[in-house]
Amino acid sequence: MENHNMEIHKPELVGIDGDRLNRLSTSIERDVEKGTYDGAVVIVARHGKVVLHEAIGSTDHKTGRTAKKDDVFAVMSLTKPLAATLLLSRFERGDLRLTTRIADIIPEFGVLAKGRITVGQLLGHTGGMGGMLPIPLDVYPNLEATVQSLCALPIQAVPGKSVSYSPIGSHSILAEVVRRLDGGKRSYRQILEEEVMIPLGMKDTSLGARPDLADRRVPIRARGWEEGLMSPAMLEALDHLLDEKAEIPSAGAFSTATDYFRFAEMLRRGGELNGTRLLSPLTIDLATRNQTGQMTNDAWVFAREFRNWDEFPAYLGLGFYLRGEGIFPQYYGSLASPRTFGHAGVGSMVFWIDPVRDMTFVGMTAGLMEETYSIERWQRLSDIALSSIVTP
Repeated sequence: MENHNMEIHKPELVGIDGDRLNRLSTSIERDVEKGTYDGAVVIVARHGKVVLHEAIGSTDHKTGRTAKKDDVFAVMSLTKPLAATLLLSRFERGDLRLTTRIADIIPEFGVLAKGRITVGQLLGHTGGMGGMLPIPLDVYPNLEATVQSLCALPIQAVPGKSVSYSPIGSHSILAEVVRRLDGGKRSYRQILEEEVMIPLGMKDTSLGARPDLADRRVPIRARGWEEGLMSPAMLEALDHLLDEKAEIPSAGAFSTATDYFRFAEMLRRGGELNGTRLLSPLTIDLATRNQTGQMTNDAWVFAREFRNWDEFPAYLGLGFYLRGEGIFPQYYGSLASPRTFGHAGVGSMVFWIDPVRDMTFVGMTAGLMEETYSIERWQRLSDIALSSIVTP
């Protein structure tokens, strides 16, 4: 990677107008002043060269702790692309196909009409398992117990025929697929650390709350909403549930903006970073193509009606959100090219890579917003970053 020491380059060297880019920091500062959220750490790079890396506001509203670039955030669903990377590496090795049925690897899963759900369907959120599931929140940190609970649930929809984003369930099953293919010799946490975090130099990233990172950990606090797509009380409960032993493959990782930028750069570079290759460029190309056609995301029904939004396509790949075509509420900005891909963490996090503009964006915030308003926030901030590009 061109910026392993996070050297900051002059924006003009990569075709960015520095004054226009400064609008991004100014906009975040205004958000913080209004109390929209508490603070942020943001990174913008083009052609692999970092042109902005700033910490703004506070990352603990109660104590007023000033945001710092090395703050450690609970990255919520930004955990999912880490899990997808592991799963896709097994695909590349020939350990499974995307059409492999989950029940072929986890036999006890194939009951209650779940027998033909495939690996690719769970990766693309078309597996018919539904969104919010009737499993107590305190079960999820225990991967084994979560898998047992998921296996005992009936199918919710016909596999492959509809999209329903799975906040926790699908990636717990996919993590168990990885673990079983490994022969059960290592925990999922150990596999993720040894095959993704260590090779990429993500020294401040962990699944579960690593004790040595506690002093820099940003608390999970919701800001200013009572109703929305997800309950603020449920999200704040994660602050206590995500302890050192927690293994939630969909939402249980902690990381810094710097570490996650390294992961994003691996993807931007076609699966390689600093001479270490995790994935093939062909696999990343497949995983970041639209796998859901023009189907809408059933998980957004409440959000659309709550905010009076029109329907829009789900635009999901295999483990990634995509920009897609059209003007509608989405995380990456209306100026982003259709093949832009990345992910978001509920009310707080986003990363994206625009392969046409060759821009990488990582944003982590403190003070969780209601999700639909967070989408609009990231869309606005992403467009500010993209509009700073003035030459190819």
